[in-house]
Amino acid sequence: MARLRLVFGSVGLLFSLVGCQPDTQEPKAVDKEASSDQEVKAVESTKAPNVQVLAERFVFGGQHRRVWVYLPPDYEVSGQRYSVLYLQDGQNLFDAATSFAGEWEVDETLNRLAARGAKVPIVVGIDHGGDSRTNELSPWTNQQYGPARGEAYLNFIIDDVKPYIDTHFRTLPDVANTAIGGSSMGGLLSHYGIVARPDVFSKALIFSPSFWYSSEVYVFTEANPLPAAHRLYYAVGEGEDRGMVNGVANMALLLRAQQHPEAHLKEVAVEGAQHNEAFWRSQLNEALIWLEMVEENNE
Repeated sequence: MARLRLVFGSVGLLFSLVGCQPDTQEPKAVDKEASSDQEVKAVESTKAPNVQVLAERFVFGGQHRRVWVYLPPDYEVSGQRYSVLYLQDGQNLFDAATSFAGEWEVDETLNRLAARGAKVPIVVGIDHGGDSRTNELSPWTNQQYGPARGEAYLNFIIDDVKPYIDTHFRTLPDVANTAIGGSSMGGLLSHYGIVARPDVFSKALIFSPSFWYSSEVYVFTEANPLPAAHRLYYAVGEGEDRGMVNGVANMALLLRAQQHPEAHLKEVAVEGAQHNEAFWRSQLNEALIWLEMVEENNE
């Protein structure tokens, strides 16, 4: 514990030198699946034919977790192996019929890239746990919202889901070809995932991360510098609560103070963008290409 206090003290010094402080103030509303005025409506499925829901039963926290798998359009005929991206909040990734307030359109985005000749990854989406979502996506306890289960959830991805995917699909299972991603609390979990397990994940897609949830995220990050080759893509909307916006800025400052290479650190702040699937959907194409999860055909 003394070590944590000492490390956080140096983080505080870093922020004071650049004129900002870690923002741990709670946004106006606790993180939901998305903050949106859009109503949830019954709609037809928009899932592409190359997205499947696994029949295998995965259980975490006493709940069955639906696992979605997007396969590249050429998967059945190519004989190739593919990089894999593990995304949180599977309900919101592929299908408007299961989403909270619109979907990310992961399948449509990747299918368009593939149609232009790009090699695209396998994407695995894991459903969140409903009322337990906030707790299971944070590795640090927040007094207001209860105990943390994020470490156990990350282990569930690594020890249960990933081995199944690597066994049943033609993946490139090594760290160089494995990425993690998510938004909001899922962004917090994904940042934690790459910092805690850089031996498993070398790339992270981190949209609107809930760094406000616990200042321990800065302590943990400073105490565990990432390998220089690891790539991190952060995106936040300037129309979001200041806790979200400042959190990304502060984390980028910390990573730069650790001398993480600028070429492997991307920080995007989009004017007017809000905390919702529409914003995250708009960032997906660029993020996947920058993270080198998509191999473009430049011929």
